[in-house]
Amino acid sequence: MVTATHEASHRLFQEHPEALAPVFEALGLPPPVKTDFHELSPDTTEIRPMERRADTVLMFEPDMGEHFVLAVEAQTKKDPEKARNWAYYVSYLRAKYDLPVLLVAVCRDPSTAAWAMGPFECSVGPWTTQITRPFVLGPQTVPEVTDEAVVAQQPALAALSAIVHSQSKRSAAILEAVARGLVSFEPDVTRYWFEVVEVGLESTSAKASWRKLMQNVVTHFPGHGTLFEEKYLEGKAEGKAEDILHALKVRGLVVSDDARERITGCTDLDTLTTWFDRSLTVSKAEDLFSGEDDTASS
Repeated sequence: MVTATHEASHRLFQEHPEALAPVFEALGLPPPVKTDFHELSPDTTEIRPMERRADTVLMFEPDMGEHFVLAVEAQTKKDPEKARNWAYYVSYLRAKYDLPVLLVAVCRDPSTAAWAMGPFECSVGPWTTQITRPFVLGPQTVPEVTDEAVVAQQPALAALSAIVHSQSKRSAAILEAVARGLVSFEPDVTRYWFEVVEVGLESTSAKASWRKLMQNVVTHFPGHGTLFEEKYLEGKAEGKAEDILHALKVRGLVVSDDARERITGCTDLDTLTTWFDRSLTVSKAEDLFSGEDDTASS
């Protein structure tokens, strides 16, 4: 099942591969530049009934230096089957693109991160045919970003740090520093990064702390129930309710206290849209709810 953590990782590395900076530093390579990457299809399927998809696949093509393929996998728990799939991803991508392949596993749980380092061997007796050794971005390899200046300079790395270290003792300090640093951007940019972190913190106790640091901004991850999304939908509902009341007023219709309370108390946008359409033609305000009371009482 695709989790919110998976989606946050997808979006983070697809849109901001510069978050791979710890990997490049460890390999002795210059810091990654976004323009040196382009996204490849994550589909590694050859036989349709055996569908396999890596989380994110990127081509690294700098003007100078070695070209290679990066396969990025978000891993939340130990999974022997996934380890076997990783070996397949690497061999498939190596054969398809005729380039070296670097497999990067992103883990926020320390024990999962230690497991993901492998090596995972394919052996017969004493002979090893293939070894898979992912580079793990986890609590051991991603720096704890607690400096607001670093956040302002490297927001992708800061977001990754907040997610990866969500179970560490320093989590609260990291979240506070990241939140303060992200506020230095334009509002839309701040909103985006706040949501990247929130979605990445799904199912962790750190999520509640992070939500307290948020502001009322528009959503970039629809359907995940982030604080931004809740506030955004609340605002949309309030605006729609005001439109309904205004339409009734312009048409000279009397709105009872009960009807007004029902309209302003509704948070379902589909229902409010239906009521707004009716507000343009009904003969009295109570007709907005025509049929709904009968359904509720039956």
